Amino acid sequence: MLVPWVQRVAARRLAGHLPGRGYSREAGGKGLVLGAYSSEQDGGAAQLTSAGDAFDRLVSGKLRELLSVCGPPLKKGKTYLFHGLHQDFPSVAVVGLGKKNAGINDQENWNEDKENIRAAVAVGCRQIQDLEIPCVEVDPCGDAQAAAEGAVLGLHEYNELKQKKKTAVTPQLHGSAGSEAWQKGVIYAEGQNLARYLMEAPANYITPIKFAEYIEQKLRGFSSNVKVHIRPESWIATQQMGAFLSVAKGSAEPPIFLEIHYLGGANANDSPLVFVGKGVTFDSGGISLKPSSGMDAMRADMGGAATVCSAIVTAATLNLPLNIIGLAPLCENMPSGKANKPGDVVRAKNGKTIQVDNTDAEGRLLLADALCYAHNFNARAIVNAATLTGAMDVALGSAATGVFTNSSWLWNHLYEASILTGDRVWRMPLFEHYTKQVTDCPLADLSNIGKYSRAGGACTAAAFLKEFVTASHWAHLDIAGVMSNKDEVPYLRKGMAGRPTRTLVEFAARLSQDSHNTK
Repeated sequence: MLVPWVQRVAARRLAGHLPGRGYSREAGGKGLVLGAYSSEQDGGAAQLTSAGDAFDRLVSGKLRELLSVCGPPLKKGKTYLFHGLHQDFPSVAVVGLGKKNAGINDQENWNEDKENIRAAVAVGCRQIQDLEIPCVEVDPCGDAQAAAEGAVLGLHEYNELKQKKKTAVTPQLHGSAGSEAWQKGVIYAEGQNLARYLMEAPANYITPIKFAEYIEQKLRGFSSNVKVHIRPESWIATQQMGAFLSVAKGSAEPPIFLEIHYLGGANANDSPLVFVGKGVTFDSGGISLKPSSGMDAMRADMGGAATVCSAIVTAATLNLPLNIIGLAPLCENMPSGKANKPGDVVRAKNGKTIQVDNTDAEGRLLLADALCYAHNFNARAIVNAATLTGAMDVALGSAATGVFTNSSWLWNHLYEASILTGDRVWRMPLFEHYTKQVTDCPLADLSNIGKYSRAGGACTAAAFLKEFVTASHWAHLDIAGVMSNKDEVPYLRKGMAGRPTRTLVEFAARLSQDSHNTK
């Protein structure tokens, strides 16, 4: 029998803390991520999941023995890495899941079990990736969908334009329990990763036409119940979308109006859910030019279009039983001799005139015309998403998407969906107080900024949009604060976040099951 200090040295070698035999790429095999819950007693041993228990039996109790001697109890979101326990799995990451059956946290407004699983699995998968192991099996940890989301989201990184890339790792479900839920999680996560890809790519790679063609290509496999219309500038002009065109005219890149019809409902004539996404593929601010520092991030100012289009691709992949229409006005906002000037007045599709007091408040001009067009479809609900205001980032930071809505029914669905996905929403006010600040305008029906400038900027932007909505179930999602991730969401790497794509998908799934007539 080994004396305690020898046990610890041996355990740490196996855990990768000291130089040891480790993993060699030539040896083959897969990585394995297993979950462990915190002990209900302080300082107690971690409690393995059922998959962890099964693996421990397979290796004659060595896993549990090593966990007991290799260091302090495993904390939530932390890992221990072991090598050489089993020939099929040369490297095993045991990840901390926190307390078992934590459930819904009313203070945090999310399901804590699901979030803990996503975060822990992501960390474990990245550790396996660092070892350059190309395949990893993942413990479902009691929720295979959340585990799949953590794995697929956690491994994603935009490296399309780099010569040196990290090892591509394929996550697979460990065991057969929960395979359907696992696949659902993979689809949800791949949907968000699609939005992340579009938002992260440089603006010279994702122009309006290239964005539209990329989404069309993604939907090509669903041609039986999906129609994609890439509308050119001439069509936009015939629709009298003067507000949209006024922004687009400053750029050499022609505008595109992308229109997607997904017919998943039992009846093609059923009232659709209409998604509208702001699609400014690069926002310089126009004549009201932004500061140069950080301007490169404005390649992601089409995050609204990216998230709603990715949500529709995901809905089609899941074959959700409802009709969805996606609308994305796509253009650049650039300074030139043809660009909007501060003080110019433009006319929107519904005839209302708008004084452009700040050319950097351009997203609402695109959305104004797109929201008017959305009313052509007898919509069950209209939901628009946009990286609209820096004021939203000031208000909520990256904790949640701000939701402005005239419908408690719609809010409840969005809120309940966000609890499951962990990509949270928070309701913001649509008071008449803010409407007065955009309608008190010297030259036109509306100003594109509030008369008190920075005060309540996210709220005055929402009040502006409300002037182009007559539908009784409408929600505006300001996603400016959740556009990118530094380290706030542990299962997303640094970069563009693709939020709240999964919440939009879960919302659509819930709506497809809601038989109540909302019209």
